[in-house]
Amino acid sequence: MPKTFNTLVTNPLTQHPQAMERAAEIKLLVLDVDGVLTDGSLLVGHDGKEALKTFDSLDGHGIKLLQSIGVTVAIITGRTSGMVEGRAKELGVQHVQMGISKKMDALQVLLNKTGFKLSECAAMGDDWPDLAILPKVHFAACPAQAHEEVKNCVHYVTQRTGGSGAVREVCDLILKAQGHYQRLLEESL
Repeated sequence: MPKTFNTLVTNPLTQHPQAMERAAEIKLLVLDVDGVLTDGSLLVGHDGKEALKTFDSLDGHGIKLLQSIGVTVAIITGRTSGMVEGRAKELGVQHVQMGISKKMDALQVLLNKTGFKLSECAAMGDDWPDLAILPKVHFAACPAQAHEEVKNCVHYVTQRTGGSGAVREVCDLILKAQGHYQRLLEESL
């Protein structure tokens, strides 16, 4: 049974102390894809293969902003998709593990490769396969439409849904917690 945390459902502009405190220590953000970076829809073509994935540009910009302050972003997903590979490359996400059935094993490989510790790691997922890692990382988040079991074991539930800016909401929270948000905003004006 996964460890249960006090779920924090907050407005992204309201800085909840526990979420902010945990986000301040993050050096690695691990993302699931379906239901997190996408809305979870699987568009299947006549050949039975996945035909399309839709990604949100807000999420992409948030990932780039995190990387600009030195936070590493990684993807660990159960499906294998050339579209995910292409989007990750476009965003500069270098650590992508696809076709993963045991996410904790994949996370351990990633930690060994990067030298990060679980105490420096955040993860965002939406369904049961993500329960293998969410209770173990320092800061766990999920999108608003995540399964109830996932919502019960994270530190932060976004107001936005997967594929509609939920990842950006978490990126912004980390940027604020680490004191970079306002500077980056001002630099973009």
